Amino acid sequence: MLDDIDRRILRHYQHDPSLSAADLADRANVTTATCARRLERMQANGVIRGNYAVIDWHALGYEVEVSLRVTLDKTQPRAFEEFTEKAKNIPEVVEIQSFLGRVDLRLSVIARDMQHYQQLYRTTILTLPHIADIEALMHVARLKSDEVLPL
Repeated sequence: MLDDIDRRILRHYQHDPSLSAADLADRANVTTATCARRLERMQANGVIRGNYAVIDWHALGYEVEVSLRVTLDKTQPRAFEEFTEKAKNIPEVVEIQSFLGRVDLRLSVIARDMQHYQQLYRTTILTLPHIADIEALMHVARLKSDEVLPL
């Protein structure tokens, strides 16, 4: 479990993972050695899964984002596995989530424009196996996108 020192380190780390160990230690009010040792432990335990770049899709020319809610044909025993295996190979599918309930999966799809989306939808998305129903929701605005935890 995390103690107060771990939470202090994580609180600062999640806001700026590019901080040096010395700067992070200074902000968390611990020694550099303690900070480094605790970061290593939290990485080894899977608390910190890694650092990655957050890319602005719009800056790269992707103007359209669509959320597709997919219901699968549940009469097919491997429908979920076969669908997700194929969907993971579509570069424009940037996120796949699974659900319990009426909707089985949600795909987040990006496209350069509506023409690109329409072509992608007709030639790639609709050819995915075992789709029983699909609903498209056009993304208008992202009101909150934050993985910062209240530590």
